[in-house]
Amino acid sequence: MKLIQWIASSLRLKLLSMFIILSSVPLIVVGLISYHKSYTVVSNHNKASTQLVADQLARNIDIMFEDTERLLELGKNPQVLQYLYSQSESYPEAKAILQTYNLYRETYKYDKVLNISFVNFYGKGISERKGVFKLERNPLRNPYFQYLVQYPDAILRIPHSAPSAENNRLDGFAYPKQNALSIIATVKERITHEVIGFIVIDLNDSFIDDFLTNTIIKNSGFFYINDQHGTTLFRPAANPTSSTIIDQIRSVPLHLQHGSFILSAKSKPQFVVYSTSNQTGWKIIGVAPFHEIIAEANGIRQLIIISVLLSAFFAISLYFFLNNRLILPIQVLMNKMRKAANGYLEAKVTPTGSDEIADLGKSFNIMLEKIKTLIEKSIRENEQVKIAELRTLQAQINPHFLYNTLESIIWMAEAEKKASVIKLVQALSKFFRLSLNKGFDWVSIKTELEHAQNYLVIQQMRYHDILNYEIRVDGELQDYPILKMTLQPLVENAIYHGIKNKRGQGLISIQGYLEGTDIILTVQDNGIGMPAGRLAQLREELEKPVGCRSTKDGEQEGGFGLLNVHHRIRLYFGQSYGVEMESTYMEGSKFMIRIPKRKGELTVEKGDDRR
Repeated sequence: MKLIQWIASSLRLKLLSMFIILSSVPLIVVGLISYHKSYTVVSNHNKASTQLVADQLARNIDIMFEDTERLLELGKNPQVLQYLYSQSESYPEAKAILQTYNLYRETYKYDKVLNISFVNFYGKGISERKGVFKLERNPLRNPYFQYLVQYPDAILRIPHSAPSAENNRLDGFAYPKQNALSIIATVKERITHEVIGFIVIDLNDSFIDDFLTNTIIKNSGFFYINDQHGTTLFRPAANPTSSTIIDQIRSVPLHLQHGSFILSAKSKPQFVVYSTSNQTGWKIIGVAPFHEIIAEANGIRQLIIISVLLSAFFAISLYFFLNNRLILPIQVLMNKMRKAANGYLEAKVTPTGSDEIADLGKSFNIMLEKIKTLIEKSIRENEQVKIAELRTLQAQINPHFLYNTLESIIWMAEAEKKASVIKLVQALSKFFRLSLNKGFDWVSIKTELEHAQNYLVIQQMRYHDILNYEIRVDGELQDYPILKMTLQPLVENAIYHGIKNKRGQGLISIQGYLEGTDIILTVQDNGIGMPAGRLAQLREELEKPVGCRSTKDGEQEGGFGLLNVHHRIRLYFGQSYGVEMESTYMEGSKFMIRIPKRKGELTVEKGDDRR
């Protein structure tokens, strides 16, 4: 899942993945199908060709025996029958038999026939090799002859290389060479079909040895021949590993006439093919390492793998070419956009070419210029809005106080308190002179304290029986700048919403101190304070922007001047500054003004002189 998300997060990775998938997947699918098809075709072809060779050898053996067994017709020759039936020596008959041998050889060209012999039950015999001979022991002691007496219609085909032939040699008349095999049949009387002797035909089996020695399957395979009982008759002498493999195959039953299978040998899998001679029942068995049979298919597999790798290399090369022409410009544009999104509006693109990406870069540059223009315009308008808000806030503060003060002057004048009227008017004059400040919005803390003191003097004359005040601010802080009309609204709140609503003598304390790099000015009273609900509501109002303030009826009670002071400070200094408050019901309230310590950094701004 993380890998998919990582690829999906980048156009470059998606394009690379697309190239790899679109090029490799079809090639792999086609390669697998081709390999499977070629594997099947090649292996079947090799199996079929090997099977054909085995069948051909079996057919050659059958043909050899079919041709040779025509000589068994000599057993029906009257001279042969007379020779075997007679107990006396008959040289004219023997000579005629030998001439008959020569006639057959000249007629049928029996190249592989080494010797033809006849023998009767009494050991009297005649052969091409020895002529007329007499066996030293009774022929019926030989198991082959014993078998034929029991089954007179049978024909025995005995290879001299077989262990059974070694133990039951036809001593005295069989051909003595090791590379020979014998065909043995009975000779029967023509009328009664009584067995009167035996015919033995010796054949040269060198063609079988030559075939097994010279015919190999692929690089290291070989053929060998078993009889019907699984005894090995012929095997290649040059293959040292043949004995182990032959022993493993001997345990597998070969019931069919011909076929093939894979033998799970101890070393490597072996391919085994076999065919059966119809004349002898021998099994011609071929064995070869299976990996050699499918070697051509493996070569095709390697070719397919190389093709897939070359195609993948081509796809990746094409990807890097497109990356330089397509993805790289997009990445450059993306990086520029990220810088622009982080506020760096000078991150312009240098378009190259004339395609759609170049047009996109030009449009991006035009957009940045327009954004810069709009931001500058917005900044100017925002500054004008801030100035207008400040002017409006101050306008809201000044008439509110002036209304209350003039009301007090009227009341004193009516009471003919001339000295009090003069003192009050003088305090009011200084108060408004400091409020106007020749049109400047900034004053020193000393001036702002004097302004608050004039206000307290005025209010003390109105509420002389319930109001006292004290001002304790370090002299070193009084030279720092502050927005004018900052303390007076808090003092006004303390009087009207704190002390005035509580019986007894009221006290307002103004103090100032440093806290790190900030200046803290506090206005504290011992008035009625605020309930916890009202305090929470007022704090919530303080955190709202100027444009989001509530305009409900009654909001001005206990919060109008405080909110104005708080938002004026934040408009100039940011969200870290403003007014904080603490209050306990029936005990009093404390308002803390937090402003930065920036002596000499803030210049006095000139306001509207028409004020």
